[in-house]
Amino acid sequence: MTDPLFDLSGQTALVSGASRGIGEAIAHLLAAHGAHVICTSRKLEGCQAVADAIAAAGGSAEAHAVHVGDPAAIDALFATLDAAGKRVDILVNNAAANPYFGPAVDMTLDAYEKTVEVNLRGYFWTTVQAARRMKGHGGAVVNVASVNAERPAPGQLVYSMTKAGIVNMTEGFAKELAPLGIRVNAVLPGLTDTKFASALTSNPKIMDMMLRLIPLARVAQPGEIAPAVLFLASPAASYLTGAALPVDGGYLA
Repeated sequence: MTDPLFDLSGQTALVSGASRGIGEAIAHLLAAHGAHVICTSRKLEGCQAVADAIAAAGGSAEAHAVHVGDPAAIDALFATLDAAGKRVDILVNNAAANPYFGPAVDMTLDAYEKTVEVNLRGYFWTTVQAARRMKGHGGAVVNVASVNAERPAPGQLVYSMTKAGIVNMTEGFAKELAPLGIRVNAVLPGLTDTKFASALTSNPKIMDMMLRLIPLARVAQPGEIAPAVLFLASPAASYLTGAALPVDGGYLA
């Protein structure tokens, strides 16, 4: 039986980047606690597989292909949900882009724009669209940022910039949306074992350096990040807004 503090029964949660990694773990955990989960990612097949797995486990989910770097795609998603009479109670902005790893002076403008479009504009516009629909009943927004928001990592200057922007965006939206009953918080994952982070986790030199900086001396699993999102989205965090919660093995300590 789900603890009432974490019971999401009757609520609908939209999770971007839900086809794998942290987003997939979040989708499964929210569904396990009663939420109907709208899984989105750029490719329908990936998020459909997650939605099917949730349904097979007794949960409720659906899948939509959405490129959060494209505002028109975000608009189309919400128009589809409106037409179906579905409201969003929980928004988890998780989809991210990091197409370049290396010195910022060698980065192309295309790579820069892709990173900003997905990580900043995508989070912003999805939040705007969700908040417009949460006005009458309240809701919760959880932004997945990164420890890079606090400590920019070598070779990831622009990615780190966008994650810092997400934290600032979280604080700004928290103040603006509180009168509407909408809470906005962020999670700052540390190094996590995902395909997204494979450029780091597959490099022995980088791993040796990183593990020296993490007090728990290991990389996180996606399932270890998801509970922080559940907490921030749930009634257990009813008096919490504008927070940025590190889940990083002590890296930022």
